[in-house]
Amino acid sequence: MNFSLDLTQTGSVVQLLMLITVLSLAPAILVLMTSFVRIVVVLSFVRNALGTQQLPPNQVIIGLSLFLTFFVMMPTFSEVNSTALQPYLQNEITREQALDNAEKPLRAFMFKQTREKDLELFVGLANMERPRTYSDIPTHVLIPAFVISELKTAFQMGFAIFIPFMIIDIIVASTLMSMGMMMMPPMMISLPFKILLFVLVDGWHLVVESLVTSFY
Repeated sequence: MNFSLDLTQTGSVVQLLMLITVLSLAPAILVLMTSFVRIVVVLSFVRNALGTQQLPPNQVIIGLSLFLTFFVMMPTFSEVNSTALQPYLQNEITREQALDNAEKPLRAFMFKQTREKDLELFVGLANMERPRTYSDIPTHVLIPAFVISELKTAFQMGFAIFIPFMIIDIIVASTLMSMGMMMMPPMMISLPFKILLFVLVDGWHLVVESLVTSFY
């Protein structure tokens, strides 16, 4: 009887430790296994291209990135809720089955956004045999491949964002030099023009639209 009670208490402690571990990893899961990386990097590129320093502030960039992440990931989160969370809360499946069911939609999303070249890189670094299907690739190999794929895509989008603002900087700098105003900082003159251009083309609308549609 006492032995059985001790086993029950030990099992409860182990479950509590596992729950704490999952909760501690939740921020990393949100950041590295969702669309957050691409969104926050691109929005940061927008701010740097405009040259507005801390405008929008970091809190706004992070907040907007989080809400856009939830918007993009909502179909995936809904599938996780219907196939893993709700059945587990209703005691229809075990915890292990719930974790496995929750992992499948996230893996499907990451595979869709990950380049094969990046997958091959980490499969080789892990000294694995060549996988025949995606199911043969473990999650700890998929996640870093997904992250560097997202970074590449984000930098490509950031480069495209920088081009029109860089042209404005070049035009302003050339104009000031031709007028002999070499001591005048070009940024002081070009900043209002870049903001005006961004407002006229409805920049935030275009950036957010491009970001969201890039995942489909």
